[in-house]
Amino acid sequence: MDHKTTLTRHINASPDKVWAVISDIPGSAATLSGVASIRMLSEGGYGEGTRWKETRTMMGRAETVEMWVSQAEPPSASGAGSTTVKALQGGADYTTRFVLAERDGGTDLALTFGAEMVKPTLLGKVMMALFGRLGMSITKKALAKDLADIAAKAESL
Repeated sequence: MDHKTTLTRHINASPDKVWAVISDIPGSAATLSGVASIRMLSEGGYGEGTRWKETRTMMGRAETVEMWVSQAEPPSASGAGSTTVKALQGGADYTTRFVLAERDGGTDLALTFGAEMVKPTLLGKVMMALFGRLGMSITKKALAKDLADIAAKAESL
């Protein structure tokens, strides 16, 4: 059973400024209020293969997850760009995709988050059916806050 949600926010900043914020993994703990810490696992700039460990606090509990960039396409001359970040944790495959599109002197930033159970057991399927909607509701609120934090940072650059 898959769970997916998409949120979009218009940001009063250029796609290049928005990209600078979402691709600044080392600085994301200072930008995103939900992120407690970042530990880089790879060197170099943002791109496919960039890896890090991110610690977030959700529902009063800190959780550290290893994440990596599986796709990165910086904004082109048209103002369009995208990136995909993946994580595997607790039997789930998580995918976060950001799509940037220039519009009205700013940027529409769409964030799609999906969770898919890897080799789900019967118990896992039952738990996802019972608690999946609640978990996605909590996740959606956290993602909306991330978008607000990204917008605030990009608009201040």
